[in-house]
Amino acid sequence: MTNTPMGTIHLPAKADTIYQTIRNIPIVSPHGHCDPSWFAGNTPFPDPAELLIIPDHYVFRMLYSQGISLESLGVGTTAEERDPRQIFKIFADHWDRFLGTPSRQWLEHTFANVFGITEALTPKSANAYYDLIDAKLKTPEFLPRALFESFGMEVLATTDGALDTLEDHATIANSDWQGRIVPTFRPDTVLNPASPDFISHMKKLAELTGEDTASFPDYLNALRQRRAAFKAAGATATDHAITEIHTEHVSDTDMQALLQKALNAPLGHREATQFYGRMLTEMALMSIDDGLVMQIHAGSYRSTNDAIFQRFGNDMGADIPIAVDWVRGLQPLLNKVGNNPDLTIILFTLDETTYARELAPMAGHWPCLRLGPPWWFHDSLNGIARYFDAVVETAGYWNLAGFNDDTRAFLSIPARHDLWRRGVALHLDTQISRGLFGTSDALEIARLLTRDLAVDAYRLGTK
Repeated sequence: MTNTPMGTIHLPAKADTIYQTIRNIPIVSPHGHCDPSWFAGNTPFPDPAELLIIPDHYVFRMLYSQGISLESLGVGTTAEERDPRQIFKIFADHWDRFLGTPSRQWLEHTFANVFGITEALTPKSANAYYDLIDAKLKTPEFLPRALFESFGMEVLATTDGALDTLEDHATIANSDWQGRIVPTFRPDTVLNPASPDFISHMKKLAELTGEDTASFPDYLNALRQRRAAFKAAGATATDHAITEIHTEHVSDTDMQALLQKALNAPLGHREATQFYGRMLTEMALMSIDDGLVMQIHAGSYRSTNDAIFQRFGNDMGADIPIAVDWVRGLQPLLNKVGNNPDLTIILFTLDETTYARELAPMAGHWPCLRLGPPWWFHDSLNGIARYFDAVVETAGYWNLAGFNDDTRAFLSIPARHDLWRRGVALHLDTQISRGLFGTSDALEIARLLTRDLAVDAYRLGTK
């Protein structure tokens, strides 16, 4: 067994040999939610609590489940209202609650490998931890651009709303810094009439593009215009989040009627589902034209805690996985565009039961489909193992999309990629021991899963 720092997974000798060949490959982060303003402004991160706790729903959802109020963790408060040191103390007082979770592994890896802290986090060491992290955040080495470079990052994709002006990305591109930060086009608030912001965002879309978004053809042109702006800023992908997968062929006449109705009042569930079901197919057709890769994330029932939603809004740790019917849901879209090899659609699910039953067979057949890595609740060591066991026999390796960290927690990116690489090494060691292939094949696959599949799937090969 190898000796590894706290927060990393111990590997058997053969798995460690594989891991050593991929551990230092540059990080490709093709999908995530880091803020591009960090790299545009390149100013110090405020404090340990605002960096590590307040924005991380993995962290505060666990603490909330233990009876700790979100307000006491700084969520929904202003900088003037919160005490970052006290927030960090609450976190440290409950550090044992994270045992066995990937959050614990990621944070321990971050403390040890990013901040160089060797002492264990305890209630007694909380102040020392806070002081050390706070001091380092004020140094040039811990500015966002410097961290990007020290992490060995090749590219980082952000996720940006359809109405984003992309000013931060322009600032980065016009600077003398060589780090590659690219946007991702996320248009759900102007595609899905069930979005609470649909009406207001459609008005803003019209203002931004000069198109009449009350006309269905002009509305499509407005979306094409925004996609072109994103692509000019370096985007290679779009992203769509949907609770239940549904695509449907709806006539242009009916779409015009639904659009007119949706601009005046919220649509009912059936009509909103019809509208968005057609628009997902439109996004696929536009991807064939402009080359943007399409991502679909499905299976999260959002904001299930009404009181938390009313007080704090979305993304507050109350999103729960549900069952998804991928086969019937995507059938209309796939029968229209799925045989086109110029289209790439990457699928992500929170319903693990669909991996072997639906998604692996689908990715193993349709030329347009790639299967994304374990997502959200499942991006853990056990989740990675379950994923490979469920999908490889049917989809193979070349129909996978490699890895993405999908995080807002910038400092956790190296930890997440390291965990994936260790999971890859453990999987490939098992495959070798079963006699399925030899070491040379395993080493090729290891690199594919670490970097090359993601670069290919997201079309990130050229700058």
